[in-house]
Amino acid sequence: MKQGVTHSEFASLPGPKTANPPMFESTCGFSQESGLDRRSPNDVCSYSRMTVRPYEERFQRAWDEYVSAHPSGSIFHLTAWKRVIEKAFKYEPRYLLIEEHGRVRGVLPLFLVPNLFFGRTLISTPLAVYGGVCADDEPLSGRLRAAAREMAISERVQYLELREGSPISEPGFHTKELYVTFDSELPSNVDRLMAGFPRDTRYMIRKGVKNGLRAVVDNRPLDKFYEIYSRSFHHLGTPVFSKRLFEIILDEFSKQCELTTVWREQKALAAVLSFRFRDWILPYFGGSLIEGRSVAANNFMYFEVMRRAMEQGVRRYDFGRSKRGSGSYAFKTQWNMQERALPYQFFLVRRKSVPNFSPANPKFRLAISLWKALPFPVTKVLGPAMVRAFP
Repeated sequence: MKQGVTHSEFASLPGPKTANPPMFESTCGFSQESGLDRRSPNDVCSYSRMTVRPYEERFQRAWDEYVSAHPSGSIFHLTAWKRVIEKAFKYEPRYLLIEEHGRVRGVLPLFLVPNLFFGRTLISTPLAVYGGVCADDEPLSGRLRAAAREMAISERVQYLELREGSPISEPGFHTKELYVTFDSELPSNVDRLMAGFPRDTRYMIRKGVKNGLRAVVDNRPLDKFYEIYSRSFHHLGTPVFSKRLFEIILDEFSKQCELTTVWREQKALAAVLSFRFRDWILPYFGGSLIEGRSVAANNFMYFEVMRRAMEQGVRRYDFGRSKRGSGSYAFKTQWNMQERALPYQFFLVRRKSVPNFSPANPKFRLAISLWKALPFPVTKVLGPAMVRAFP
């Protein structure tokens, strides 16, 4: 069982819809829940008054309130994530919104991403599981996507990528379902939580308990987290992010993130940085040491994240995305959670085909082998520069 975890493998975010999503209506009488267009010729709402425009700081509060209330909103749609990416990677934000008389009716986070290997791209949103459009209704969603397509053509990027959580049916977009995500509703008590897991998973959790593991939630030991995270990445053959990224995240999301570290006596064996958004818990950046395998440190850690969140009233758990056929995919299938395909959308501009980031790609297999062969201290130096190639 693979214990080390990469960002792309255990990245998580609340699913694009809640278990019981509220009806989200626009002032134009369109219900996303029913999918029925109830507009009439006499409707007081006029689409002509709604303007697609670039994001301005004066819209920050309205943008975040809109995202927090929208069924498709995620923590990666918030302006705090915009600041994280700007500060950590210097990518250029190209956020779009639709507004009517100062009121937000739709949002689309976008970044112009320079890439040494693939050329410039437009992505919604870098380093995120979810992105894409949040809007009052499908016609407004279409206007935002059309504006993004026009921007992609104008900027002559290789492609536009929208990390939508649900399929779209618009001409010009190609769907790639390389990733899936796993999520589950949390029960009301620990007994029901344990009973919902397969027998082998329950065994591994109890193994961690018997070996004296303990989970500590504290955002201060960032150095310890980063050491574990870096070694986990090296073991997997993946370039690691800079420590500065996590410092920025803790600063921007201080009340919405928590760092859980698993200890055995005085030795830290695993750690994960989780986000909270609405009633979701989102373990996002995680990893573990090879020494933790024999005592089931990874299983124990994710169980403890679930247990603590459940006891604090959190109702949903998102285990994040994984590539089909990967080790983390196999690991997550052992938790009896709902599996959902992530239909990422690609609009090709200069590029002729959708990029292939599959672990089965021979180019990536060679790169992984070479990275594993590098000395660990070297990967900590080179990793932050290399990881910019895979936003």
